[in-house]
Amino acid sequence: MEGAAETAGGQLEAALLQIMHRHHNQSLHQRRQTERAKMDAVRSAAQVADLLVGTVDGGVQELYINEKRIELEARALLATIARYRKQTDQWLAATNAINSVLKEMGDFENWMKIMDFDCKSINAAIRNIHQS
Repeated sequence: MEGAAETAGGQLEAALLQIMHRHHNQSLHQRRQTERAKMDAVRSAAQVADLLVGTVDGGVQELYINEKRIELEARALLATIARYRKQTDQWLAATNAINSVLKEMGDFENWMKIMDFDCKSINAAIRNIHQS
């Protein structure tokens, strides 16, 4: 009976060792799968972060390029405005000069008419005196 008990105890021990060994192998397998899943998750998170940063950086870079383009166009516009202002001032000065000349011509024409009238009046007075 002792032999049968020993045999049953040995079988039980072997079965327990086999269960422990299987459990250990399953635990190792589970750990490897967990590590692989963790590594995949970290890689995926890094890819998502890279994509997000790339998207944001791309938008920021595009905004920076647009801002520089707008600044250049604004400077060009200011230069054009300054050129037009100078040209307008020149035209205004030329127009004022022409107006002044025209006024002087009008004044001269008026003076000539007065002189003509005075000369005719003097001439008529001299004729009247001469005829009398």
